[in-house]
Amino acid sequence: MSDKSPKPQEPDTDVHDDPDEPAFEWMKPASSDATSAAGNSAPADAATKAQPASSASTGSQPAAPTGTQPESRAGRKAAEAAETEPEPPLFAGSSPAGKPTGGASHSEPLPTSALQVRPPEEEVARRNAEREQAAKVKPLAPRIFQVLLAIFFPIILLVLAVRAVASPLFLWIEYNRPGFPGDGYGFSTEDRMTYGSYAVDYLSNWAGPRYLGGLVHEDGNQLFKDSEVSHMADVKLVILSSFGAGLLLIILSFIAIMYLRKKSDGGVRRGLFAGSIVTLVIIIGLAVLAVLSWQQFFTEFHRIFFASGTWTFSLEDTLIRLFPGQFWVDAGIVIGALVFLAATVTFILTWPTRRRRGLGAKSADANEAADVEAEAADPTEESATTKR
Repeated sequence: MSDKSPKPQEPDTDVHDDPDEPAFEWMKPASSDATSAAGNSAPADAATKAQPASSASTGSQPAAPTGTQPESRAGRKAAEAAETEPEPPLFAGSSPAGKPTGGASHSEPLPTSALQVRPPEEEVARRNAEREQAAKVKPLAPRIFQVLLAIFFPIILLVLAVRAVASPLFLWIEYNRPGFPGDGYGFSTEDRMTYGSYAVDYLSNWAGPRYLGGLVHEDGNQLFKDSEVSHMADVKLVILSSFGAGLLLIILSFIAIMYLRKKSDGGVRRGLFAGSIVTLVIIIGLAVLAVLSWQQFFTEFHRIFFASGTWTFSLEDTLIRLFPGQFWVDAGIVIGALVFLAATVTFILTWPTRRRRGLGAKSADANEAADVEAEAADPTEESATTKR
């Protein structure tokens, strides 16, 4: 072969036509007939255009058949786009891209839209009103504890006042105060103090009736008669029952106070305030009845707690000599004064002032917020004030 002999020319291949085309048949992905036909249309045209030039240059190499032309990447992407279903639009009358296709300017939402389940304005207003009403309604338990505290308060004060009177200290004050009537049957102040202390101690201890029944006078006679001892036993039952009830109410009141301090702001104050009012009303009413007719008041009081005929004695009996009528008048005055004083102090300390109700702090906060808003609205005035 000489240098002048023609060299065989390679087929004219366009490397820029489909650079991502697989080199071998087995590397082609499987696809449907429609996708292959759509994807092979562009390569077939390119191969047809390249066939005459290749034949003319080589003269012996045939052109590749169009049916076996491998599909291109663009064809595969077109087929995948055709097979993918578009997402349904959110609003009727709009395209998937979000652009309206025509019709009214305000498209109607689909049934699946969140705007479709929004209640009407009337329903929203009604629900808001119900929520506000429910927020204003206070819980029932704090109110019950406030009422119980108001009921227990006068009873506790009365029991504590009775306990203060039923003591040797009050007995000593009575026997030694000026104007207290003496005993016309021979008891001196020391005798009264000794025998009266036995009677008062018996009311608060757990001793039996023999504690008083076994006492004898200097002459050897029994100091208290059997009827007197029986009456003192009845008085002891009433006193111990009242003391036990008072102790129970104190415990319950302490529980109510601890609960109200945690659950209700100002609940303790309101309960004690109401209790002080109830106490003042009761004690003033009893005081009026006692002043109008003390003898009738004393008689009715004994009829409530003791059987008829068990609490009347003669002037010679020891109980009358130790505890004359003036003693019970003074005891009633002291009990009423102690209860009235405690209720009045409680009433004053729990009076619902603006500060105790929390309105003073709220007003101060509101004024401070108003000042801040005024400064923010007019900064020039603040700067002028600063310069001054």
